[in-house]
Amino acid sequence: MGLRIRLVLCGLFMVLMMCCIGIQADQLQVDFYQKTCPQAENIVREEVFKALSKIIELAAGLVRMHFHDCFVRGCDGSVLIDSTPGNTAEKDSPINNPSLRGFEVIDSAKTRLEAQCKGVVSCADILAFAARDSLAFTEMIIPYEVPAGRRDGRVSLSSETFANLPGPNFNVSQLTQSFQKQNLTQKDMVTLSGAHTIGRSHCGSFQNRLYNFNSTVSQDPSLDANYAAELKSQCPQGSTNTSLVVPMDPTSQNTVDSNYFKNILKNRGLFISDQTLISDTATAPLVRANAVFGGIWKAKFYDAMVKMGRIGVLTGTDGEIRLNCRVIN
Repeated sequence: MGLRIRLVLCGLFMVLMMCCIGIQADQLQVDFYQKTCPQAENIVREEVFKALSKIIELAAGLVRMHFHDCFVRGCDGSVLIDSTPGNTAEKDSPINNPSLRGFEVIDSAKTRLEAQCKGVVSCADILAFAARDSLAFTEMIIPYEVPAGRRDGRVSLSSETFANLPGPNFNVSQLTQSFQKQNLTQKDMVTLSGAHTIGRSHCGSFQNRLYNFNSTVSQDPSLDANYAAELKSQCPQGSTNTSLVVPMDPTSQNTVDSNYFKNILKNRGLFISDQTLISDTATAPLVRANAVFGGIWKAKFYDAMVKMGRIGVLTGTDGEIRLNCRVIN
């Protein structure tokens, strides 16, 4: 074989290898179930809207669940799997329990889908649809299209949540590294942090900022004093009541808007991981821009949600289509 032919074949091989690196994510398609289960997205949306019309706070729970699913083993529905006597699953990690909510919404959608299109729609896709529809409920528009075709994973380990999920006390460097592990940029990180525009948090996730902060001060100095006083009234020191929760964005807790970033500018970010975004020269301009140009942030947020939904997906013959989202087949 001549040198020129060998070089051409080598070049073609390299192109194919480069294409294959992202082939799984590229196999996701909008309207993936158009032929196999055309009502799939409508069914999920109906179940989400029905649940949110009764408990609006579940919107944030479903968005958070999708995020926590994607950051551990990719967007494979592994966060939905129940623990067994021999294994503690992701959902029962201290990071996820009791903060994740809305599993029953996924169950309801899956039950209807199995009755109509048995073994067709994955739990991972249902969760991605449900997160989108939760955001849609706050505005009554469909904010973005969800490329689908994910398949379900067969492994769920509580231990893997600690190494992969960013914590409420992370600084900018730690947050950036956590997102980079998932091929998300620092800009994606700041944009997606805006998901805290909706939802509530248990007191235990931020109480360290209110009492005995460190050896020199009792209260986090980066926290607005009036806001700290409000939080203390809702989260008394020494309380063991795990049902105590506060809104992450008290100005508009059930609306997707840029008030989250405006709160940070006022030193009213609930978590250290929120307030730290204004402390870094790279992320502070992004916070200020998102606060001023809320419409632009929202468009970036929806794009980032689609990008996040492609993390580590299983497609083709990988994984399975779970018949029950809580149990592997």
